[in-house]
Amino acid sequence: MRFYTNTHRHYCGIDLHARSMYLCILNGDGEILLHQNMKATPQAFLAAVASFREDLVVCVECIFTWYWLADLCADEGIEFVLGHALYM
Repeated sequence: MRFYTNTHRHYCGIDLHARSMYLCILNGDGEILLHQNMKATPQAFLAAVASFREDLVVCVECIFTWYWLADLCADEGIEFVLGHALYM
């Protein structure tokens, strides 16, 4: 199994569901910068991460709803990591 070991300025972990998502964004020191529940839409996600886009990585567990977020991050040039739920 490969582990993601790159370092970034901002880290975004998402608990993603079909209609909602819970975002937590941390800085490199582990301080919580954003902790928010929101609708699972591209517009809501992009608005939430707008001020953290510089050197941001987004991580989501591998569940059935991750495809649209991975595509959105690719289109927006945001690093995206898909993880196994047991290892996150």
